[in-house]
Amino acid sequence: MWAEKFLLVSFLISLIGVISNYIVNILPLGKFKDTSLEFSEEKPPVSIIICARNEDDNLTEFLPKILVQDYPEFEVVVVNDCSSDNTENVIDEFAKIFPNLKKVTIKEDEYYKHGKKFAIMVGIKGAKHNHLLFTDADCYPANENWLRDMSAGFANKKEIVLGYGAYRKESGFLNKLIRFDTFLIATSYLSAAIKGKAYMGVGRNLAYKKELFYKQKGFSKHYHITSGDDDLFINQASTIDNTNVVISSSSITYSLAKTSLGDWIRQKQRHLTTAPYYSSSSWARITLSYVSQYAFLILFFASFLFKTTLIVALIGFVLKSLIQIVVFKKASEKLNEMDLWVFSFLYEMVLLILYPVFYLRKLIHKSNKWKS
Repeated sequence: MWAEKFLLVSFLISLIGVISNYIVNILPLGKFKDTSLEFSEEKPPVSIIICARNEDDNLTEFLPKILVQDYPEFEVVVVNDCSSDNTENVIDEFAKIFPNLKKVTIKEDEYYKHGKKFAIMVGIKGAKHNHLLFTDADCYPANENWLRDMSAGFANKKEIVLGYGAYRKESGFLNKLIRFDTFLIATSYLSAAIKGKAYMGVGRNLAYKKELFYKQKGFSKHYHITSGDDDLFINQASTIDNTNVVISSSSITYSLAKTSLGDWIRQKQRHLTTAPYYSSSSWARITLSYVSQYAFLILFFASFLFKTTLIVALIGFVLKSLIQIVVFKKASEKLNEMDLWVFSFLYEMVLLILYPVFYLRKLIHKSNKWKS
């Protein structure tokens, strides 16, 4: 029967596509050997930049972990961006204890509304060092060696250093799903960077040189877009030679994941606004990855229509899951996410169901806020 044969061939093609995606876009991270710390003896002065809008609680809890980094010379520049809470006082109190803490304040202007990119530019302008390391106010480093490990990525004249910004492990399925989504995105962009094809980074854990920022004319090419201060800038500025990846256990930052599905969907909505502005090659690579996954999922369930295709589909699903588990286990070891790989096939399937919800919400609701 032609329909049965067509379905069978289509399913096998989608199976090959999904497995190829794992091997090409995720396995490089699993096989990566981070040699930055072995060969880096220089410890250049670093400016850590944090943008904060109404973050008094997070700064109180997490800022000390950044200020006590074990590193010869660094400053922490906190940009108080129009906060209406106690953020300014929190920064001032810490500045009395830590002389390397610098506050930059942006006052509210009723005639000019701005996003996070403006705050970052103000922070960069106020930084005194060429090497810049970025994180968020709700993030904290794995330990006091975070700055040391991330700055080591500048070795061999690298201009961009990509790190991993994880979410803290908590109980519950939603926490695992959010962490897996973050892990999955990281395996893709870190693997691409390892292959010399970096297309994005995350502002929770990202470093680059100030001179590169000015050479690229900052965010001028995409300033009109609310988000994209991290991924769009890396997509524009990264080359095959100027980008490094650091994934040591000390180089990871952690933040608190959303605790409700609605909050997470709104967060994802903001993050998805930048994808259409990636370079054509980056956009095509990401799109092809999702197309292969959706094709496999749809054809897998469609194969239940025929006995022959059902048997092949079940065998294919088992094969795909086994390869996925092996590849994801290697990657999870690199990113210290060892509780995620066992049920990775389940988390991936749930995400594929939820992603259309994210995109639909993005089309319906427009976000003008940089903080969410």
